[in-house]
Order: sequence, then C-alpha cells, then structure tokens
Amino acid sequence: LSLIAVFLPVAFLGGIPGRFLKSFGVTMAMSIAVSLFVAFTLTPMLTSRWLKQKVPGQKKPLGERVTDVFYRPIERVYMAVLRFVLRQRWVVLLAAGGTLGSCVPLAGIANKGFLPVNDEAHFEVTVRTPEGTSLQQTSLITERMAREFRTWPETVRTLMTIGDDNAKTQNLGRIYVRLKDPESRNLTQAQLMDKARKEITSKQDPRYRINVQEVAAFGGGGFSTAKIQYTVRGPDLKVLEKTIGHVVEKLKKVPGAVDVDSSLIIGKPEIGVRIDRPRAADLGVSVADVAAALRVLVDGDKVSAYEEKGEQYDVRVRAEKEYRADQVGLDMLTVPSQRLGNVPLRSVVNLERGTGPSQINHLNRQRVVFIYSNVAPGVSEAKIADEVAKIVKAEKLPPTYTDEPTGQTREMVRVFKSFAQAVLLSFIFMYLVLAAQFESWLHPVTILLSLPLTLPFAVLSIILFRQAIDLYSILGILVLFGVVKKNAILQIDHTNQLREAGMERNEAILQANRDRLRPILMTTAAFVAGMMPLVTSQGVGAAYNRATAGVVVGGQTLSLLLTLVATPVAYSFFDDISRFIRRLRGLPPEPERAPEEPDGETVTVACRDRARLMGELSARLMDLGADYTHGLTVRG
Repeated sequence: LSLIAVFLPVAFLGGIPGRFLKSFGVTMAMSIAVSLFVAFTLTPMLTSRWLKQKVPGQKKPLGERVTDVFYRPIERVYMAVLRFVLRQRWVVLLAAGGTLGSCVPLAGIANKGFLPVNDEAHFEVTVRTPEGTSLQQTSLITERMAREFRTWPETVRTLMTIGDDNAKTQNLGRIYVRLKDPESRNLTQAQLMDKARKEITSKQDPRYRINVQEVAAFGGGGFSTAKIQYTVRGPDLKVLEKTIGHVVEKLKKVPGAVDVDSSLIIGKPEIGVRIDRPRAADLGVSVADVAAALRVLVDGDKVSAYEEKGEQYDVRVRAEKEYRADQVGLDMLTVPSQRLGNVPLRSVVNLERGTGPSQINHLNRQRVVFIYSNVAPGVSEAKIADEVAKIVKAEKLPPTYTDEPTGQTREMVRVFKSFAQAVLLSFIFMYLVLAAQFESWLHPVTILLSLPLTLPFAVLSIILFRQAIDLYSILGILVLFGVVKKNAILQIDHTNQLREAGMERNEAILQANRDRLRPILMTTAAFVAGMMPLVTSQGVGAAYNRATAGVVVGGQTLSLLLTLVATPVAYSFFDDISRFIRRLRGLPPEPERAPEEPDGETVTVACRDRARLMGELSARLMDLGADYTHGLTVRG
C-alpha cells in the first residue's frame, strides 16, 4: 500500500508532464497491486512445494555454501559498522547532514532539460534564403547542402523539400537526413548534428538562416522544434524588432547556444500604397473603393459557391498571378469614380517600394516574436534558458511588453513543479499508510527520512552517467524512492517485533538489521540486475531507458550503505525523543515488555557479545528445521 502511495499521485498531475506521467503512475500502481495478490497466494503455495526441509548433519547445497562465502564477510563488516555508529551516532548525523547539503550544489552542476537527448537516427536542417529569393535558386542552394550530407558514411539518405510550410514559402528549404542505426556508427546523432554545424552550415552565406535540429515528436509554441523557445509580446513591432535584434546578437555569443534565430523575418520586398486623398476627392474616388479594388486584385472576393457530391466550395475572383506579382498589375488597375466612371489607380495613389516582415504573429491578441535556440552537446538546456531570460530582462522593455518561456522551455519548468507536487503528495499518502501500519505517528517519519538521503546520490548518478534532470530521470527517482522505502520498512518493522518480544532497544536494532540485511541485499541486487540491460541498451529510443534506469542503479547502489546505517540510527534518535517528550509531559516511561517465560528448561549462557551470540544461535536453530526446534526460544 505504501508503494502504491508513491506512484498513484503521479497519475493525477496536469499539463504536458501529466500526460507523460499518467500512464506510468497507473501502470506501476496496478502492477504493485497484482504483486500483492501474488505474494499472498502463489508465493506461499510455491514455497510449500519447492522448499525442502533441512536434515541435521546434512551437507549444505553448493549454492548455499557459495552464498555464505560471500555473504558472511559482508554481514560481519556491516554489523561492526552498525555497532560503531550506534555508539557514535553523531557520525551518521554529520554524514546525513553533509549528504543532504550536497544536494543543492549537485543539482546546480547537473544538466536540466525536458526530455533526454535521444538518438533517433535522423535530424533535419532548415535553410531560409534572403527574402525575395526564387524557388529555383532556393532549391539549388538546398540541394548543394544535401549533397554534402550524402557524402557522410553515417548517412543513409536525404530528402529535400522546398516551401513545405502552410504559407508555401518559396525561399524556405528543408533537408531531412536519415542516419544509420546507432549500433552501426561511432558518432551519436548529437555529435553528427554538431559536425553539420561546424563543417557544412558554417561555410554558407551569412545571409542564410540555417538551423540544425531534431525531428522532435513534441513541438512547442512558435511553430518550431528548437530546444529553447522564448516569447516577447508587445504593441509596437518596431520596438520588438529592435529588441529581438539585440537579444539574438547577444545570445549568439553565449557558449553552448547554437542555431540562434527568431520568428521575426524582415526584408521581404513590398509595395506600399499611399492614397492621395485631395486628388481622390477631386476625381470622386472613395477610399473604400480603392481598398476594395486592391483586395480583389491581391486576395480576391467570393462571388459564388460551387457544389459537388454534397460538398460546397467557394468561388473567388482575383487577378492573374502576373498582374498581382509586381507594379505592372497595379498600373493597369482602375477604380470607380463618381464623376468620371473609371480612373486609373495610379491617378489617386502613390506607390512606395520597401521591405517589411514576412509574417506577423499574434499571441493573446498581441504582436509576438519567438526567440529560438538549440544547445550544443553536453550543455544544459536550463542554463541557456536562464541566459535568454537574463538578456531579455536587460533590455528593460516598457511595462506594456511581456516576456516568458514557451514550448519545451516552459514545459521543462513545469516538469520540476510537477515533480515537487508528486513528491509532496506521495510523502503525505505514504505517511498516512505507514502511520496506520505501525500504529504510530513517529515511526513513519523514521522511514521517510531515508528518502531524502537518496536524492543527492540520484543526482550524482545523473552527473556520472552524463545525463540530465528531465522527465524520465524524475521517473527513476520516484522508483528509487519506492525501493529505498521498502528497505526501511523491513528494518523498522522487525525491530519493533523484537522489542515487543522483550529485547532491549540497541540489541533489537542490531538483531533486526542483521536479519534483514540478506533480503535487502537480495532485492537490491535483483533490482539493479534487472535495470542493467536498460542502462547498457543501445539503439533508437534507448536514451529514455537509460535516463530512468541510470538513476535507479546509481542512486540505489551509492546510497545503500548510508541508508542501511541511517535508518537504525534515526530510529534510536526518535526513540530518545519520544522518551524525552514523555518525561516533559510527566508521563511514566513506556514499560519494557518482558519476554514470556518458557514452561520447560532454561539454559543461561554468559558471553561478551549477546546480540551476536543470539544471532548465531537463531541461525543454527533455523538450519535444524521446525521439527527439531519446536518449543525452543532464544532470548536476551
């Protein structure tokens, strides 16, 4: 139930992170519920069939002897360490404090992002030539670049398209590069993309706007697949143009920022029409008639509708392409006059050649410009996003202008907020379940203290495996919490059982942790071994597996010793606190439960290490089997 409490809150997160995490939370919760049913039914039945009774004097099986050779030395070392830390508890207190304190600097060193850097064996290059470039010239430039990609041994094929956006932009080219599978090449996709920037795109004309980017399954706002996306909104396009120009120039100088660009594309040739109002009034031409004539010329007017097979299509009338592509068409256009019938358009307007933006985007009814950037291999996305925010803030825009992250940059921030929300809900539900299980408000705190101690080791494993704190590594941290918490439950529950049987506190702690060391090591080894194929996996999409499994393997392995000694020490600390509170409240100390006296003969043994002798006797009696030890009790 406490494991389900870890994963079930994940299913209720909102936003894009919630869409990713919901299926994970539901699947984990259901699989744990099924495993609970199996543990109550199938496992006891198989145990009754497969476990054989030990006969006194019979030689142990080879597997058990080999296990003892490796396990017994580990047990002796662990018990020696545990005895020392129970005498010198401040050592564990300092170690735990130092470990928790290292979480902040480690998190600052670790890279951060929304999704892992995945090798999908393809990427794309977008090329935007200067505004006004013809379709044929854009095709020639793009094909020349695609030919260089085909010379790479890692390239399988390329696909070139021109003007494949909604606006059919004739100066926009796109090169899709398909690579060999990751197992068949030495360079990763990220390294090949960086190679493309250095060896191919950097040699092109500086006027070309070229981006090397992933073929992302997740696209954010701004109609781009760039890793970093930022928006600046405001009423005046001239102010936006000036600000974005400064931001882009500064961002290009930031180490790790590549493919820096914006959605503001200026320089598109245009003809401005200025109405000469006095002359138009003299000739009897209204402004509305001029606007209507220009609209028919360029955009067209709906004049009828056409129906075919139940579908209705609009019929629009406008000038032929050769009459609306340049000034010649405007010279031939006439407009109605109330005095003269029709007059040439040139008689009432002045034409001005100039340039303007290719497209004006709007967001929340405001003009908006998107800032795009990708990151170089090994650079944190969060670092570049923070640099963009600092550069934009330094422009000191008026209050009527707003800036904020969008796309994957915005979702990256939401991931961390969702993770904090999921952890908070998990801690609350786990505490309630454990409080009901132990019938105590204090023991659940002892168990949950082991979870924060694993977080620095999880972040350290992310750094060692050269990964990032992202959506999938956060899933690994949640899984790690579940495994570590189970270990603490085993330790605390058995300690309570031994104390209820009459054993003194420190001896109960030693005995309980000795008894539970083997199952803890077994489950840890099995869990880590099960994750190793994911850590070493290769191929398309393997980065998602490595991101989750690497955190689990590294965090569980590195934090095992600290959690094994921190949980019993925390238990003793809280037991002392509980006794101190009872004294402050004037309550008598909790009576130690005396062990039940056996009806038969009692043998008293004097020894130097009572807990160790009791453990040895218990182990020997278990080896003999129930038929030979019925009615025997070992107590201290």
